[in-house]
Amino acid sequence: MMRLKDKARRLSVVMLIIGLLFPTVSQAEVTQRLKDIADVAGVRTNQLVGYGLIVGLDGTGDKSSAAYTSQTFKNMLQQFGISLSSSTTPSSKNIAAVAVSADLPPFAKPGQTIDVTVSSLGDAKSLRGGSLLLTPLRGADGQVYAMAQGNLVVSGFGAEGSDGSKITVNVLNVGRVPAGATVEKVVPSGFNTGDSLVFNLNRPDFTTAKHVTEQINNLLGAGVAEAMDATSIRVRAPRDPSQRVSYLSVLENMEIAQGDERAKVIINSRTGTIVIGENVRVSPVAITHGALTVSITQTPQVSQPNPLSGGSTVITPRVGIQVDSGSGHMFEFSPAGATLKDIVNAVNSVGAAPGDLMAILEALKQAGALQAELVVI
Repeated sequence: MMRLKDKARRLSVVMLIIGLLFPTVSQAEVTQRLKDIADVAGVRTNQLVGYGLIVGLDGTGDKSSAAYTSQTFKNMLQQFGISLSSSTTPSSKNIAAVAVSADLPPFAKPGQTIDVTVSSLGDAKSLRGGSLLLTPLRGADGQVYAMAQGNLVVSGFGAEGSDGSKITVNVLNVGRVPAGATVEKVVPSGFNTGDSLVFNLNRPDFTTAKHVTEQINNLLGAGVAEAMDATSIRVRAPRDPSQRVSYLSVLENMEIAQGDERAKVIINSRTGTIVIGENVRVSPVAITHGALTVSITQTPQVSQPNPLSGGSTVITPRVGIQVDSGSGHMFEFSPAGATLKDIVNAVNSVGAAPGDLMAILEALKQAGALQAELVVI
């Protein structure tokens, strides 16, 4: 029997982030450091990528069908003075072709090391126990900014039996080389050029941009900072690099009051997660949402043949389906501008499941009673 009832549906995870359950302080009064809500324009990481070979695998490398692995291995041997005829195609299950990627942090200098991630490109079963050979890492401009090499750290493991059964934990075709790449070239940065710096807010907001501008001007003088738009604030800065570093240290530790977030309701239709913001309001409205119960039963029915008929006993399933719409619950939002607490109390009073709550919120939005942006992900 399969029963789809409210109790079963309530097992789904429903998350209601209720601002009123926390101390009753509006978001505008909560302050954060400028470094936590904004970035300095031009101070960013850069992605690097390269192509290389993993060697030393225990027979878990690329098969002979991966022609580019054999070609890469052949080219590497030629660089060491070992020439092979054009008709020779070297193949070994102890090597694998891989893509090597890394993030080059801002202001990284030659000689410093960074972590790299190694991912299989072919049909290798596992990279566990392998070593990455010297691999140049290039940026989007094609220039080499780092050289990678080292032993892989693979978190997963696997085992396989002679009958073909196997077990695998985590991913075996991706590994990391801690501090596996050495920086060879500095990425040009405009940090020490010009008479100003620009702060870009992580969350564009006109109110927050206004607060940042006012806070800086109150500390350093009128006209030092100006808001360019909802994201960017331009700030005059000294030209001397050492003074500029001290200057930024003061600015990035300033406490800034963020503006209130827009009223939003976020619905994840796949997981049943629902997040309701603190500023969500509901106009006066009455709602009813009936519960639906579907019962499916399957009873085996035995059919016996007549005596001496030569037939055989047959078992056939007998399926029954019953639908019960149940009794609907009605609840009312009143007066105008019902708060988040009112919404949660009303929903909890009727025991609405995630699917019911999604339908109710969507209907409220269509009726114009939900004073918030409804986002379905």
